[in-house]
Amino acid sequence: MRNSEFIKRLKSSFSFLIPNSALRVPHPMRYFSLDQQKILIVLAVFIFALLYFKFYFHRSLPPEETYQEVVVEILGEVQKPGIYIFKTPPILIEAVEKAGGLKESARFEGTQSSEVLKTGTLLNVSKASPKEVKIALGRMEAPKLLAFSIPLDLNRVSVEDLCLIPGIGESLAKEIVSYRERRKGFRSVEELKNVKGMGEKKWKEFTEFFMVRRVE
Repeated sequence: MRNSEFIKRLKSSFSFLIPNSALRVPHPMRYFSLDQQKILIVLAVFIFALLYFKFYFHRSLPPEETYQEVVVEILGEVQKPGIYIFKTPPILIEAVEKAGGLKESARFEGTQSSEVLKTGTLLNVSKASPKEVKIALGRMEAPKLLAFSIPLDLNRVSVEDLCLIPGIGESLAKEIVSYRERRKGFRSVEELKNVKGMGEKKWKEFTEFFMVRRVE
């Protein structure tokens, strides 16, 4: 006897124990009043909207704002000399205010106060007269630049600066400076490949440590 026929006979034998009404699955909404059904529908719509916002709409929002920090060192006649980090490139007067302002009441020389500063800039504030200050713009020292992952300018670094970079010894550092002097400056970081003892592999390791400013 096949299994299907056996099951059919078994069901028919015990059918008297299970009334037909029990075999019907009642609609779940029959147990709720009309007002309760309305509340359930509203609740379902609310949950759906909440899930939509969380998993779909939220993903479509723009990413959080990112910024590249601007590092400036301020020395001299200011209240709090030191290194300061800005979210956007500051103008000179903003940088001085960040350092607590000038030690004494004075004004800036000329139109320097509105100059926009780049990362790695060194401000040296000095007195030009009892009522006027002068600010010299320079570059932070190589160890400080490297500490903040700021590239060194190939046209300004010394042999000692180059030796701070892992993988560059005194011999290679001297070759880099010698090449720069012969060529009257680097035009690009890629030109570093032409230095004796550098090569393609080493050049790729060092590119992140350097940048080149236009030769005057």
